[in-house]
Amino acid sequence: MRILNIHPETPQQRLLDEVVEHVRQGGVIAYPTDTCYGLGCSIHEKKAIDRIYQIKRQSDKKPLSFICSDLKHISDYALVSNLAYKLMRRLLPGPYTFVLPATRLVPKLLQNKRKQVGIRVPDHNVVLEIVRQLGHPIISTTCRAEDEETACMDVRDIKERFGNVIDLAIDGDLIYPEVSTVVRIEDDQIEIIREGKGDIQPFLS
Repeated sequence: MRILNIHPETPQQRLLDEVVEHVRQGGVIAYPTDTCYGLGCSIHEKKAIDRIYQIKRQSDKKPLSFICSDLKHISDYALVSNLAYKLMRRLLPGPYTFVLPATRLVPKLLQNKRKQVGIRVPDHNVVLEIVRQLGHPIISTTCRAEDEETACMDVRDIKERFGNVIDLAIDGDLIYPEVSTVVRIEDDQIEIIREGKGDIQPFLS
């Protein structure tokens, strides 16, 4: 497994180019976020998505979330109400996953039965820059197998657990894993699906 040390504030372009090309060619990566290390690939590479399900030992009936680079990017893949827009503009980038009605650009295997999709904009410059330069979202799922209690906390941990099935990882130092707060917004109805790192108070007022 190749490990890249990409500067969090001023990412080296040559290393970003390597990651983007790897993802574009159907590769799977491990990368840091503001909540934990994630596993990702292009949302348009079904074989790579299938690999992620295999790596996680997870049923493909459970839809995966993905990362967009900003609010404008989200609107390409989800129907954003005025309420959702106001909340996301206030809270993103941040440790939240918003579950919103999907647009036709979202592959069906990433939608739940209600034709909704989970979208993240994490507060981590490296992964956001990768998505910007790739030009479309990448999968966002915790870097751990379904039957493991804890997520990977650093690249050594990732290499020990997944070094034989993941080709490339980005070193984001030690990250104590916390889940994102998951919020569903549809027809201006707010439902907190999971309370995590993101403060839920903005949804209660």
